[in-house]
Amino acid sequence: MNIPTALVVGEALIDVVRRSDGSGGEHPGGSPMNVAITLGRLGRRVDLLTWFGKDPRGDVILNHLGASRVTVLPGSDVAPATSVAIATVDDDGVASYEFDLTWEVSPGWEVEVGDPVVVHTGSIAAVLPPGGADVLALLRAKHATSTITYDPNLRPALMGSPEQVKPQVEALIATSDVVKVSDEDLAWMFPGADPAQIAHEWLGLGPSLVVVTHGGEGAFAVTRSGETVRVAAPRVTVADTVGAGDSFMGGLIDGLWSAGLLGAQQRQALAEVPIETVREVLERCVRIAAITVSRAGANPPWSEELEA
Repeated sequence: MNIPTALVVGEALIDVVRRSDGSGGEHPGGSPMNVAITLGRLGRRVDLLTWFGKDPRGDVILNHLGASRVTVLPGSDVAPATSVAIATVDDDGVASYEFDLTWEVSPGWEVEVGDPVVVHTGSIAAVLPPGGADVLALLRAKHATSTITYDPNLRPALMGSPEQVKPQVEALIATSDVVKVSDEDLAWMFPGADPAQIAHEWLGLGPSLVVVTHGGEGAFAVTRSGETVRVAAPRVTVADTVGAGDSFMGGLIDGLWSAGLLGAQQRQALAEVPIETVREVLERCVRIAAITVSRAGANPPWSEELEA
């Protein structure tokens, strides 16, 4: 029996968290890894193609992924050392980042993967050389069989100027069916521009659905049919925002999966998705993100928590 599987491609690293009150610690992180963990906790079968070292920090990552039912593909643990992101959290719980990392895609991983129903990537791994070019080639190769999802999740400290990263981001968008982007990313790439206008322009590059998140203000989506839907975020006490967008992204993939809209054979159905379906998916996404921000670190909910 061929069980539908998600393939997530991208960085897994250690977040070294420093808070304004002097507290902190080390936690597994990395945007694509957090998406994979969200999917695993929501009950999806998910494979992660990543890049970390056989060292104590790599052991922490491997154990964390296993505890959230994520399968790590062969070749993911051959980096010279596990990458680190230093997250400085301000009084409002908002994190900023500095990085010490490398990213590559190991050869030979394909033997463990068939045709996943969805392939997701984003953030550093989608653009950072030398692995970024391999990720784009991988997405193009899987487009014939899989839904492609992408979250730019930009890190200016690593990616250069907006002018430098835009061609890479647009190439990834053109290969994707679903794009999720934060208002912060759009403000950096397109200062002063209307997020809705950019979302509609991105639809013209190829996707069927573009979702823009606004943190505590909720999110909106624009569809290929030209419709827009907006949802508000639940009000919660914020511990920090680490991993919030990633858990939203995982929820987005999971929601579209439940709606029967993933897989290349469903590409037309995704292009014609009813606006009420999009609304239901987004409302669940903001609930997932709200739970994540209510507790420290990238700690997305399990499906049982959402049902409760």
